[in-house]
Amino acid sequence: MGKDAGINTKLSDNAVKVLEKRYLKKDDNGKPIETPEDLFRRVAKNIATADSYYGKTPQEVKKTEEDFYEMMTDLNFLPNSPTLMNAGRELQQLSACFVLSIDDSMESIFETIKDTALIHKSGGGTGFSFSRLRGKNSPVRSTGGISSGPVSFMKVFNAATQAVKQGGTRRGANMGILRVDHPDILEFIKCKENDKEITNFNISVAITEDFIAKALKNEEYDLIDPRSKKPWGRLNAKDVWDLVIKMAWQNGEPGIIFIDRMNRDNPTPQCGQIESTNPCGEQPLLPYESCNLGSINLANMINSGGIDWNKLGDVVEKAVHFLDNVIDMNAYPLKRIEETTKSNRKIGLGVMGFADMLFMLGVKYNSDDGARLAEKIMKFILDRSRTASQKLAAERGAFPNFKKSIYDMKGAKPLRNATVTTIAPTGTLSIIANCSSGIEPVFAISYVRNIMDNVKLIETHPYFKEVADKGGFYKPELMNLIAQKGTIHGIKEIPENIQDLFVTAHDIAPEWHVRMQSAFQKYTNNAVSKTVNLPQEATQEDVRKIYMLAYESGCKGVTIYRDNSRAEQPMSNPQDAKGKSDQVQAVPVKIIPRPRPNVTVGTTTKIATGCGNLYVTINVDEKGLPFEVFMSMGKAGGCAMSQLEALGRLVSLALRSGIEATAIIEQIRGIRCPSPSWEKGGRIFSCSDAIARVLERRLQGTDKARAMTDVSDKTKVAIEEHATTDSSGGASRPKSNKKGDIVGVCPDCGSALWHVEGCMVCNSCGYSKCG
Repeated sequence: MGKDAGINTKLSDNAVKVLEKRYLKKDDNGKPIETPEDLFRRVAKNIATADSYYGKTPQEVKKTEEDFYEMMTDLNFLPNSPTLMNAGRELQQLSACFVLSIDDSMESIFETIKDTALIHKSGGGTGFSFSRLRGKNSPVRSTGGISSGPVSFMKVFNAATQAVKQGGTRRGANMGILRVDHPDILEFIKCKENDKEITNFNISVAITEDFIAKALKNEEYDLIDPRSKKPWGRLNAKDVWDLVIKMAWQNGEPGIIFIDRMNRDNPTPQCGQIESTNPCGEQPLLPYESCNLGSINLANMINSGGIDWNKLGDVVEKAVHFLDNVIDMNAYPLKRIEETTKSNRKIGLGVMGFADMLFMLGVKYNSDDGARLAEKIMKFILDRSRTASQKLAAERGAFPNFKKSIYDMKGAKPLRNATVTTIAPTGTLSIIANCSSGIEPVFAISYVRNIMDNVKLIETHPYFKEVADKGGFYKPELMNLIAQKGTIHGIKEIPENIQDLFVTAHDIAPEWHVRMQSAFQKYTNNAVSKTVNLPQEATQEDVRKIYMLAYESGCKGVTIYRDNSRAEQPMSNPQDAKGKSDQVQAVPVKIIPRPRPNVTVGTTTKIATGCGNLYVTINVDEKGLPFEVFMSMGKAGGCAMSQLEALGRLVSLALRSGIEATAIIEQIRGIRCPSPSWEKGGRIFSCSDAIARVLERRLQGTDKARAMTDVSDKTKVAIEEHATTDSSGGASRPKSNKKGDIVGVCPDCGSALWHVEGCMVCNSCGYSKCG
């Protein structure tokens, strides 16, 4: 009990919040019924149970459980999210990533959609290659019609993903891949030009060696009919390459994977070819194969100013043991996936906290020393992982397809696992471990975290704070300045050597992002998840250089993200009656809602709806006008209650921002649902309609004119300054302050979404678009 009682001292407040929101068991009312200690004990006990399948005694199984528990509670290693969520629970689905195949038939397409839904429901992400599907307008003999092509079916998969919810903890994520020699490649490259479409997919083009060679020579290449395998037509390779670059520059997609390189490293080529990866691109898998991932916290591998290699080696061996056990304890969503996975037993051990480790060692991320250290660390992890896998093979047997593997062909010792290393995204895991994400640089040294009710908290990197304290330059106002500026560079109060060491993603030249990815890839079985950050002013030629550097330096794929490339486009100029620009500089306006006082007064109204009795509480401001709205429904839960909460928040936000109550009523009144009701002689069409009726009643007896025009003096309208004008006189968005790649607002907590490791991640609550 003493050991368990101390774990919370190692978890940050934010880590506890993320665990409570996404990982801990909950009762029917959504209240956690286990502690973080309980979670890690539950996982350790469940995963250690696999040892008993191989003849271990109860005492030996208990020893393994304690090893696993200590490794996780010390935050030295964490498995992928499904394992933390589901191990020891009814679902017991422990894998994060799957790849499915899609053959060129309607039966196969919709069978795969069904399989996808089952996987998403269980908390996994899926990757697909659409390259087997015939091109658009190809004849369909069975019906006499024509095919609609791969992109149209991607939209069907996208809609299916949207419809499936993953228990409120993880959302469906997909990777869609098309070979560069597919007849529909041009449509595919542009399919996410509108970033409001196919939103549940990351997309990548599978680039071949032949294509790269022809693009460099400005030559044409063959498009191949997926059915006949014969040439279908020809395109200029450089033109296609330019289009990929243009679209990636425009909004970050498509990414690229070097498919021939992935198959060169395919450990079991006799069992099938690699066609696709998981959603973030780091895990190449055979069709109907899954992988189990986990990450070592390198920030915890420091001892007396150096790397504790003995500790790192011990954690590697235990982590390999853990991940191999996961394969046996997993409840697979499909029998076919279980068979393929257990035949190859692939695991993917990776790292997080690398940037933190560099800080503590005094090594610059963007330096030759940093890249050399990355290679040294990953080679050590790969070597020790293989040794651990060989030891398990001696005890438990090699993976069943070992005789069909490249290892057997080379006369290598039997291995328990066909692959052992992967650098996967660690967005949520790194929040739990309170370390930097994956192998990425830190996204900010100091930043503003939104708490609630317009309260903001300045968060500062703990090691920078420690250095600043020792150096005598730590001041809250300085941290606030850093949060606003987004970097410590150029701040005279901070010594230059500290400025050089504590770099963020946008302080680093793009080439160094690729060099670091390449350094880790050199000793990684599978692939490396990493984003190459580009400044907003980067050109398409810059993207081209990054792609070629990734190819030349041995990466298996690359994803770029140009700052603000997915932000709302600049406002257009107003036109006068003659159609000429009036050259007025448009200035974006930001409305700041009134802060909520600690005490408010209001009334609660009961109103009958088709879903049950709805209780609407309306609080008023000092002038007696509606200020905020809360709703509850006695029997509601899950989706219904979340929608009511969302509606209440939005209505409250509008009221606090000075929007007329009558305008809000007009928008939500009359909305219909399938279950209307009658209340006091009037029809209530929906919960939204009921809220509008209550708001309307509350307005009766007040001065409606005042309600429509009066905005509290506390409501301020802030004008964003420093808007720039383009060469034609048009207004553009304010210049980036280099805070990093903020790409939107978190749908769960309202904080910033960051583009990290090829995905959108919230550092406040752990939300991840990629699951």
